[in-house]
Amino acid sequence: MSRKHLSFWPNGLPHDATVPATNLFHNAEVSAARYGSKPFVIFFGGVLTYARFKAEAERLAGFLQHQCGVNPGDRVLLVMQNSPQFIISYYSVLRANAVVVPVNPMSVTRELEYFVSDSGARVAIVGQEVYPQIAALIQGPERSIDHAVLAAYVDYIDPSTDIRMPDVVRAAPMQVDEPGVTSWSDAMRATDRAGALTMGPDDLCVIPYSSGTTGRSKGCMLTHRNVMHTAVVNALWFRSHQDTSQLIVLPFFHVTSMQGGMNSPIYSGGTIVLMCRWDRDVAAQLIERYRIKLWTAISTMVMDFLANPKLEEYDLSSLQRVTGGGAAMPAAVAHRLQQIVGAPYVEGYGLTETIAPTHINPIDRPKPQCLGIPVLNTQSRIVDPETLLELPPKEVGEIVTRGPQVFKGYWRNDAATAAAFLDLDGERWFRTGDLGYVDEEGYFFLVDRLKRMINAAGFKVWPAEVEAQMYQHPAIQEACVIAAKDVHRGETVKALIVLRASHKEQVSAQEIIEWARQNMAAYKVPRIVEFVEQLPKSATGKVQWRLLQEAELARAQSVH
Repeated sequence: MSRKHLSFWPNGLPHDATVPATNLFHNAEVSAARYGSKPFVIFFGGVLTYARFKAEAERLAGFLQHQCGVNPGDRVLLVMQNSPQFIISYYSVLRANAVVVPVNPMSVTRELEYFVSDSGARVAIVGQEVYPQIAALIQGPERSIDHAVLAAYVDYIDPSTDIRMPDVVRAAPMQVDEPGVTSWSDAMRATDRAGALTMGPDDLCVIPYSSGTTGRSKGCMLTHRNVMHTAVVNALWFRSHQDTSQLIVLPFFHVTSMQGGMNSPIYSGGTIVLMCRWDRDVAAQLIERYRIKLWTAISTMVMDFLANPKLEEYDLSSLQRVTGGGAAMPAAVAHRLQQIVGAPYVEGYGLTETIAPTHINPIDRPKPQCLGIPVLNTQSRIVDPETLLELPPKEVGEIVTRGPQVFKGYWRNDAATAAAFLDLDGERWFRTGDLGYVDEEGYFFLVDRLKRMINAAGFKVWPAEVEAQMYQHPAIQEACVIAAKDVHRGETVKALIVLRASHKEQVSAQEIIEWARQNMAAYKVPRIVEFVEQLPKSATGKVQWRLLQEAELARAQSVH
């Protein structure tokens, strides 16, 4: 196992950190005691202080215990947009000695039904816009939720703000007079005090659901110790402290923002300025108004931000660092961002199963389109997926990792848990399912998902690599590479491309193919190029290549 990356370790950081052996709610108690009157969350002009945050989390915990019957270890569904109520709810569940089950608020009834059934949650805290989707689970013949708390985001904004907000935020509180449903404001008026806080570091904290490569989503069992580790690592690695201000746009139900945008700032006592939907003008306005220092953003978000023709009208001089991950940042986009921020874009890597980062680039020596190096207390290797032997630098294999952030296993799925781990030299390692390699300096690079390889006439093509190269073409705004059936090659490379508005009438598919032939190995060149108006994206902004791949396979089958 390479330790070459230690030569480039961030200055002043230990290789192994001593992480607090407490439950996560203790961080809220500490920051409320230290910074009680300090703004914790700024949400469309509304301010939530640390003292109020802790008090409301405790009040809602009492309601959950005494009015909803939440017992230690119970799972509580949390389905909400980014908002102060999401954070209060998350910590109220922990204060009630229960387990958070965060779910995408864009989920439809059938998906919510699965999450409720699989997790065993009997209580839900939801944004009011989710109510039409979850109502059948509270009132219908398939009733599976005993009690739901309904939140209106407008309760926490400043009504006089001039900041543009989505309709879902400005919507007036719904009046739902149904048994088993309590409004947020009524829950906040409850007077029952929460019982003793008994959680330990090895108790379950949160069960987020991984998207998975096949089949149903699987619940990832993460303990307070797991969650505490990456919350602390985020703060240490990016040198965050009580006076760090962050712009938070990525959704809290996803582990990247859950840790970097919520749990880590609570640990360090920082201030977060919160958005619930992406809006490039609002993002620039908030950076200027609140003198934002740190922003975590995915590549598609940064590309849109930089494409704003009004960007030069905003004062972005406070911004010191932009970080991200999930998909490699195109080099040209990273270069322009660095010109504005004065510091390079810092990418990291992690999974739902590791509650965010296992790898991050050193902020003083990042490499472009790179996962980074293993973080504190963490080890990683590249192994042959079949023989499980460790591979030398530059050879592509599966990334395996071990550390305090690695989950206990999949909820109620022993077979999937067993398949996710392997034994190497008597130690338990997590199989990420991602293909990558290590360079000569110990930095890790992602090639692709294990399941996403294109086998073109015996040549292995990694779509992410082709996409990264195609972004160098001046006409290409976005690209997604998938496999297409080919009579002679078995599979061939197909690229779905969104053209920049300035080039839509100026470039043809054949011209893109010819350019690719000049810029990449012949077997990587897309034989098929299709122009599309947009690419499907998840709630976290990632291109949903699987949807495009499945559609291509369905089309091929219908032809034959």
